[in-house]
Amino acid sequence: MTRRTVTVVGGGASGVLATRQILRATGDDVVLVEPGEPGGGLAYGSAARPWHLLNSRAAAMGADPDDPGGFARWAGCGPDEFRPREEYGRYLRAVFVQTHAAFGDRLTVRGERAAALSNAGVVLADGELVRADDVVLATGHPAAARPVAVDPRCPDYVDDPWRAGALEALDPHVPVLLIGAGLTAVDAALTLTADGRRDAPVTLVSRRGQLPLTHTVRAAPPAVPVLDDCASLRDVVRAVRESAAQAGDWRAVVDGLRPHLDKLWVAFTPAEQDAFLRHLARPWECHRHRMAPAVGTRVASLRAEGRLEVRAGGLRSLIAPPAGGLMAELEVGAQWFGAVVNCAGPGRLPAAAGSFVGGLLAAGQARVGPHGLGLDIDASGRLLDAGGRPQPGRWLIGPLRRGAQWETTAVPEIRAQASSLVGDSLLAGV
Repeated sequence: MTRRTVTVVGGGASGVLATRQILRATGDDVVLVEPGEPGGGLAYGSAARPWHLLNSRAAAMGADPDDPGGFARWAGCGPDEFRPREEYGRYLRAVFVQTHAAFGDRLTVRGERAAALSNAGVVLADGELVRADDVVLATGHPAAARPVAVDPRCPDYVDDPWRAGALEALDPHVPVLLIGAGLTAVDAALTLTADGRRDAPVTLVSRRGQLPLTHTVRAAPPAVPVLDDCASLRDVVRAVRESAAQAGDWRAVVDGLRPHLDKLWVAFTPAEQDAFLRHLARPWECHRHRMAPAVGTRVASLRAEGRLEVRAGGLRSLIAPPAGGLMAELEVGAQWFGAVVNCAGPGRLPAAAGSFVGGLLAAGQARVGPHGLGLDIDASGRLLDAGGRPQPGRWLIGPLRRGAQWETTAVPEIRAQASSLVGDSLLAGV
């Protein structure tokens, strides 16, 4: 076969897993475009602290799709443990170093930012063209949602909780409001209360006021619900609830349903998908993306001590008074906070597109996918242009597949995408 060049844009978990799989399964050259250190990314980078734990067990987190237990062996831990995210970042960096050592003659790293795509490859921020036969986009999540209008330059508003030192710099003697109640907000609350100096409360606010639920210490075997007769979203919900009641532990049913979610998602009508997003997505996320047991115990203690409060109803507005801080209009009334931190999670496209993805949309090289959750792709993972036509040699992997798929943000699914990409697409010359 002709030796080709594949350029991977993005060096977080998705980019490292894709790069490794392409080099192992093909004879192609790979150029990784990543301005930072490969293997970090948002979730596992330098902003992760020791108390930020993976929300998946170590046994599932290996880089090799044929050896998911590789991470647990590398870390020297038991398969049921929930390890620090920073440690997992070190593991990904070690995987990349090993990949570079094994395939250094075919791997090039460009420590610059990608600016655009061209017919010939990837254009870097300095205008240089990196020629490529195929391009794999592994750029991670969209930018964070902005649930309320506020000047991001306001000194008491933290738009990015992962910015180095942003949370540690907040005054421990003033109340802090976290917008959102998902895993990002939980991590932020752990950081704000980690050193014991904080004597003012932390409040989480979201529309439903639902925190992620908690893993058990030991995993139960997955229990797959009976889905054969399910012809609609309503049927699936009924089957899952019946299976959970019979299983005794709903976690086993959620874990058993996980491999079937993408097939179910694409079978739902657009109206059913929209109904799921409006009414069921948040409860599902609370059950699916659970807290590690130690994190759940810590959160429960903070709430019992009155140091952490969770409120439902959402946030209507933020006003910056001249004296400092921010006045938040909540459902229960207005309240002053010394600082407000945006933990709302990924936003929707096109508003949450970064400069690179936004450029693809503006140029018609991509289009927004279903419900604005990501970019649109065909069944093999190729980008669709503005007219819905698959783009030859332009592939998408990771969180930006969401909408076209549902389960596409966790390492096991991204690992499988990388394997499928080279097995069914790149090698086949689709």
